[in-house]
Amino acid sequence: MEIIINHTSMQPIYEQIADRIKGMVMEGSLKAGEMLPSVRTMAKELKISALTVKKAYDFLEEEGFVVTVHGKGSFIAEHNQNLMMEERRKETEAALEQIIRRSRQGGLSDEEIRELFELIMEEDIC
Repeated sequence: MEIIINHTSMQPIYEQIADRIKGMVMEGSLKAGEMLPSVRTMAKELKISALTVKKAYDFLEEEGFVVTVHGKGSFIAEHNQNLMMEERRKETEAALEQIIRRSRQGGLSDEEIRELFELIMEEDIC
């Protein structure tokens, strides 16, 4: 499993790990039922504290992406389509907020932003 940690990021390391695993679930490279590396193995590979990895796994479990079976390990949870769609919505909302903020800072009016959005939506993307 390839996870790259950015030690200079303002985002906590456990969140970086959790976000990468969620991303791999969303893109389908991690499938339901697949076992994640043990906390110790992941910590050793990433050269970080096992407590940090444990926090990431706990965070993923709280969000419904991982199921932990004591004595057996942590596994990717069965995909809940509603959970996956909510995660995509959150990502899209965050990206749009950032774009709107930058556009306003760049001097565009809300109407100009709306017009650009509509224009892009009309184009045949993908």
